[in-house]
Amino acid sequence: MKLRWSQPVLLAMAVLFVFGSMIPARAGEEQSPDEKVAVVNGTVITKAELEQELQVVLKRFGRVGTMIKGPQLAQLKPKVLESLIGRELLFQEAQGAGIRIKEETVSDQLEKLKKRFSSEAAFKEAIAKMHLSEKDIRAQVIRGMTIQKMVDDRFVKNVSVTEKEAKDYYDANPKMFQRPEEVRASHILIKIDKDADEKTKLKARKELEGIEARLLKGEDFAKLAKEFSQGPSSAKGGDLGFFRRGQMVPPFEKAAFALKPGEVSDIVVTRFGYHLIKVTDRKPGKTFSYPEVKENLTKFLKEQKVSKTIDAHIDELKKKAKVERFLTPGKHS
Repeated sequence: MKLRWSQPVLLAMAVLFVFGSMIPARAGEEQSPDEKVAVVNGTVITKAELEQELQVVLKRFGRVGTMIKGPQLAQLKPKVLESLIGRELLFQEAQGAGIRIKEETVSDQLEKLKKRFSSEAAFKEAIAKMHLSEKDIRAQVIRGMTIQKMVDDRFVKNVSVTEKEAKDYYDANPKMFQRPEEVRASHILIKIDKDADEKTKLKARKELEGIEARLLKGEDFAKLAKEFSQGPSSAKGGDLGFFRRGQMVPPFEKAAFALKPGEVSDIVVTRFGYHLIKVTDRKPGKTFSYPEVKENLTKFLKEQKVSKTIDAHIDELKKKAKVERFLTPGKHS
């Protein structure tokens, strides 16, 4: 598995990776051997740089619900290191090609970055916590934009996707273009521990039955959820947003998808406790037509092509470069 470059391929690194690999690579002789994980044509990639980049990748996995640890983490580290090596090689090549970014362009990008924070003080506080200065951030913005300029000129502009390629992909991957049925639901939860005795379970059920009686008398579901629900959604009146099948525990899902908008379930038992569920909205499943997805699909396929082209180019750069790796196999601390 290779870590893919997204489109825009590297400019996003200058902004989105601010909390990642923002420590500039430095000359090899300045670092102790213990700090080095790689040296690329004399430029050091440090252990700190690798660890920060690794955290960025782990957060990305976490956002899609995948937790990486133990042996999996040990396998991921070398891949992250190879990504850093590839980025360094691209930067060196871009510098060698004489690519330079105008100061005003860098300043504009830095200002956009600062706007992601509530204030200038919040920005400075955030980078200070990472032991970084604004100079470090500027250097990384320059680095990202320099690589991006070369990638745009050399690869992005020379890659295209034909109408036939896009249509063939659409026809071969029908499930990718289907939106499953979704419901939006709220709930009122009375928690019970998995090891609770029958007396505790009965007490929790009685409590929810009392709330159910108030609902039947016409009291507002959201108001009661804010007052009584023991789930994290209570502050939002129990609102869980939209979800599809497979995202909730089976008893909850079965009850929710059986309801029409405005209906409230009977008491539902899950491993979390006792629930009353109210469906507030529903989206039917849909298959998107080719014209509806053509533009985004073409962009997606171009990203894939660009990514593969960059990977192949980096492989060639590695063959010609002097790359030393010092990562100890098997360690995942």
